[in-house]
Amino acid sequence: MMIETLVRIGKEKGASDLHLDAGSSPVFRVRGELLRIGEPVTGAQLEAEAQALLGRGWDRFMEQKSVDLSKTISGVRCRFNVFQTVRGVSFAIRLLSSFRGSIRDCNLHPDLKRLIQAETGLVIVSGPTGSGKSTTLAALIEELNGSDRLNIITIEKPIEYYYPSRQSFIRQREIPRHSPSFEQAIMDSMREDPDVLVIGEMREPEVMRLTLNAAETGHLVLATMHSSTCAEAISRLCMSFPAEIQPSIRSQIADCLVAVVCQRLHYLPHLQIRVPVLEILTASSAVKGSIRAGNFSQLISCLQTGAEDGMFSFERYRTWMDQKKDWVKPSQATPHSLEPTSSPELETIPEKRIPPVKRGNTGLIERASIPASSRIEINPHEDDLEALARQIAGDSEE
Repeated sequence: MMIETLVRIGKEKGASDLHLDAGSSPVFRVRGELLRIGEPVTGAQLEAEAQALLGRGWDRFMEQKSVDLSKTISGVRCRFNVFQTVRGVSFAIRLLSSFRGSIRDCNLHPDLKRLIQAETGLVIVSGPTGSGKSTTLAALIEELNGSDRLNIITIEKPIEYYYPSRQSFIRQREIPRHSPSFEQAIMDSMREDPDVLVIGEMREPEVMRLTLNAAETGHLVLATMHSSTCAEAISRLCMSFPAEIQPSIRSQIADCLVAVVCQRLHYLPHLQIRVPVLEILTASSAVKGSIRAGNFSQLISCLQTGAEDGMFSFERYRTWMDQKKDWVKPSQATPHSLEPTSSPELETIPEKRIPPVKRGNTGLIERASIPASSRIEINPHEDDLEALARQIAGDSEE
């Protein structure tokens, strides 16, 4: 396939995106800049590529005129958007990072670990298109996966990273392959015993409403949305609802919010890598009060004065970046799974010592060590049932 060759070229050049349109040369986005490479491609070529890529999904594409999917091409995990234009079939292909997104590997501030220590509530990861939201979300999931024994359910369109179950038990669902809509998948997940729910993207008001409900009902919810600042993310979330219910929505957000993270990408010439620059808004009393009152402009002041509450403005975060020395290049990071594992196994928990579970009983600990002093020894050859009953009653009183 022509796409395989182009993806391989994009990987070699460190491209983040590949764009294909009839009558135009392939366009790569390298370090944020667009670069044309090669000869123009024809509409017939792109249509043939789309049919080969979509297979049975071609009929759905012809009906909807656009389709999203993810696939591994030439060793690179790619997110495809195939769509129709005036010149025919076009492609927008995101070349995803091929390394495990731990917070350290993604060059993120270690304070992000604090955001996922909450037992319940909503954490929003926001930013413009192409700012690395999915990679940061993957970093948060990997931190949970490596340290806590939780039931994690992800709802995505499409699935971008596959997570092998390690300490946690992870199940991933793709829209519409595994559920017809985000709304249906979120409602279903409430009956699937989740500790952590991951929403790939909040776009529609109904998805936002169900996400807020899930965060209020004893679950930690991680979700992404598009915005340029944290204040804009909160404002956009509220303004997506009819005016008559916005006061109750603001109260709901204030009650369940843990933090909002907004990020951009910055190129470091001396390392030749792009790294995230963050704005972090945590749910302090001042932030909650501003949200309830609808004073979203006050959130900027909260950010500037909220260092003690773990908040970062873009400027303060850049100061931390200027002091950081231990940058991790993609080649130094741990490889990430490109395909789902057929039978994920949880790590074996030692029988002699059960580490504390932070968020209560998750159902993942199958066997607990019982102190010898509290055990009741029963002789399987005992024939005298009355004596056995007296022995049990006596041990219970002790």
